[in-house]
Amino acid sequence: MEDISPLAVAIIVCEIGFWVVLAAGLAARYLLRWRRTSVVLLVGTPLLDVALLAFTVVDLRGGGEATLVHGLGAAYLGFSVAFGHSVIRWADQHVAHRFAGGPPPVKPPKRGPEKVRHEWREWGKCLVGAAIACAVMALLSFVVASPEQTEALWGVGGWMMRLGVVTGIWLVAGPLWSVLAAGSGRRQDA
Repeated sequence: MEDISPLAVAIIVCEIGFWVVLAAGLAARYLLRWRRTSVVLLVGTPLLDVALLAFTVVDLRGGGEATLVHGLGAAYLGFSVAFGHSVIRWADQHVAHRFAGGPPPVKPPKRGPEKVRHEWREWGKCLVGAAIACAVMALLSFVVASPEQTEALWGVGGWMMRLGVVTGIWLVAGPLWSVLAAGSGRRQDA
């Protein structure tokens, strides 16, 4: 069995840490009624992203060669920044409803112009996440390490290309599909 990359472990720890800090923040807010503690915990979730970036920099500065895992770390970081606030808001709405008598969580629209706007907004977050990931990979490739050391990030078949494919698929399956569905729905109603 091949050794597990320390960076892969760091990514897993950061993901688990995000959910643990989120749960602790929401428990502090709704079960213990510690509003300030809750805010500190929830605002602290991006520190996990900073820790992951620092760990990646240390790994590459130490002479490590970028692998699939380094690209995954950059992608995780980008999408965590882009979608983190939405995930926290989603969880907050559900916990507030379940444990504090809050209103039912807002559901995404199922059809119509609202659905189209929602899909474009979500795709915009995807684009922001991919852009942040690519910026991190560029930083790693040209500032922290050498391009030769980090070819797995930007070379042919590298992570930047993969993120472009994911963003393109999301564009087609998300906003463009909802635009087509909204257009065909209007024609059927006429």
